[in-house]
Amino acid sequence: MSTPSHPPRSARRARWLVPVLLLLVWLVVGGALGPFAGKLGEVATNDQASFLPRSAESTRVVDEQKAFQQDETLPVIVVWTADGDGDGDAALTAHQQAATRSVAGLEGDPGIVGSASPALPSDDGEALQAVVQVEPDLGERLPDVLADIGDAAGQVPGTRAQLAGPAASQADLSDAFAGIDGLLLAVALITVLVILLLVYRSVLLPLVIILSAVFALALSCAIVYALADRDVVRVDGQVQGILSILVIGAATDYALLLTARFREELARHPDRFGAVRAALRDSWGAVVASAATVALGLLALLLSDLTNNRALGPVGAIGIVCSVLSTLTFLPAVLVLLGRVAYWPAKPVRTGDPEAGHRLWHRVAALVDRAPRRIWALSLAALLACAAFAPTLSSKGVPLDEIFVNDTPSVAAQQTLAEHFPGGSGNPAVVIAEADRLDPVLRAARDTRGVASAAPVTDSGRPGAGTPLVVDGRVRIDATLQAAADSDAAKSTVVRLRAAVHEVSGADALVGGYTAQQYDTQETAAEDRTLIVPVVLAIILVILVLLLRSLLMPVLLVATVALNFLATLGVSALVFTHVFGFSGTDASVPLYGFVFLVALGVDYNIFLMSRVREEALRHGVREGILRGLTATGGVITSAGVVLAATFAALGVIPLAFLVQIAFIVAFGVLLDTLVVRSLLVPALARDIGAVAWWPGRLGHRDRAGRD
Repeated sequence: MSTPSHPPRSARRARWLVPVLLLLVWLVVGGALGPFAGKLGEVATNDQASFLPRSAESTRVVDEQKAFQQDETLPVIVVWTADGDGDGDAALTAHQQAATRSVAGLEGDPGIVGSASPALPSDDGEALQAVVQVEPDLGERLPDVLADIGDAAGQVPGTRAQLAGPAASQADLSDAFAGIDGLLLAVALITVLVILLLVYRSVLLPLVIILSAVFALALSCAIVYALADRDVVRVDGQVQGILSILVIGAATDYALLLTARFREELARHPDRFGAVRAALRDSWGAVVASAATVALGLLALLLSDLTNNRALGPVGAIGIVCSVLSTLTFLPAVLVLLGRVAYWPAKPVRTGDPEAGHRLWHRVAALVDRAPRRIWALSLAALLACAAFAPTLSSKGVPLDEIFVNDTPSVAAQQTLAEHFPGGSGNPAVVIAEADRLDPVLRAARDTRGVASAAPVTDSGRPGAGTPLVVDGRVRIDATLQAAADSDAAKSTVVRLRAAVHEVSGADALVGGYTAQQYDTQETAAEDRTLIVPVVLAIILVILVLLLRSLLMPVLLVATVALNFLATLGVSALVFTHVFGFSGTDASVPLYGFVFLVALGVDYNIFLMSRVREEALRHGVREGILRGLTATGGVITSAGVVLAATFAALGVIPLAFLVQIAFIVAFGVLLDTLVVRSLLVPALARDIGAVAWWPGRLGHRDRAGRD
């Protein structure tokens, strides 16, 4: 007998060189680019005007409105009410002169533009309001300037002063996003680390996986920073937070799939290099296909007319690509260097052993094999019951007092303002029209049902005081609405106002302002869903057809993840209303939820069915389903729990939009992992048999002997 030959010592040394070099490259990437994860805020903008639809009428008004502002400013609305120690609320008007003097004294202070408006009383005599203009680009100085305004306004005896308006809201929004760089990332990483420690009962492997995700995040943040700094992509607080969560969750999921396969291969291959090669060979296709569904699904957001939707597309896709790159280069290099030590103190088991998989998944597979029709029927009925509530989810936007999930000063001030002044005070509808048609446009605005008052902006800078300001032959009219600016009634008034001023011949009138922006955003979001949803489904279907080499099975998988999305929306409608107390969601929430849930949800079906196909080619369709479910059950469930927990971390940012996205994705991923992928899909595939794989090789197997 000839003895087995071993590679020469030089060759053995050379094969260690690649993993060592890869490790060094990623260590340099992490060290040099890591700080960019905390620097994205420098190139981020939370200017609400940048969230508007590109082609909407209200966006055109924003552009024209700038011409009427000789100095671009951001308004602060000061509202005074009795503090309870006076002779009665009605006596507040006696303090009108003192209130006017308090804010007039701010003129010339750093950050203040021009002089404040006089303090005007409410019709009920119980409140006063004045407007102070501040510089729009104060950045970190904004809270200090607002504090100065609050201190000055607070000097009026017997009153309580509050600050409302765009500047106050922007300060609260910046404060809410202050945790993006540190708190959110720390919560997400700690959550993932704890879950991995519990799942793997290993010391090193969870740290390696976390490091892989952190390196991917560092690289993606550096790329996004460079592009945003050159105005190639746009970043805001929401996009920044979602990028962090997306990269950590996706990189961890892909790493779990690869490390689980490596653990199997270690039991078959005594050589760690052979185990890594086999693990990469058998898992890279599923990882790349899964990443492609998410990246292309996100890029489909470029079809949106909403700026923040378009911003998330390329930024999220960059994060996914970096996650895959880290998983397929850094992670294999570390696994080669560590070998079995990576799983210490646990030991890889032999996959040929019938007890190699988790006993729970043996039982689940046996149940699916024994009663597939009953399982898929019950699972389908439960999902349909949840989906029945999906139409009850309102996505018409959220009122101002629900934008933040905690109490904020600007929201409290806005509520006070609405109690004593017309609901639209501080957020008027803005009408831009031809100057020679000012009078008929003004009459049309005043005659519109739901408009409390309307006046042209004058050369004094205040509506109704002075000569109407004409810029390039155009005038601006501010129309105060009777209803609160964020209400459905106000949006209906804007629709009527647009119809009225559009009918004025030769006026070329446009209606914008806060309420019009909310209405246009809502309408645009509905149009985006109509366009983007089928595009994303088509992208996923094509990828699945190429991966599984089948037609019927991809259609089945896409249908199940779409049903999972509808079921999640149904549950979310109940939870948001009866548990969280939300009256609705932001107009973009359903689209974000769809892209994340469908693209990420199909990942787990890709992991499962690619393994099922692999096993079925060896052992037949029926046995392939059972083996695939048993082999992947534990790792996919772990990946689902990790991803759900990661997205749930978005809830630490006190914004309703992110809390809603966090719940939808976290709950939907768990529902997909525990019901759709574990029960519904395997049971359907088992019941349909080889036909489900038509027209591929498996679809032509001898069903009598190989199913």
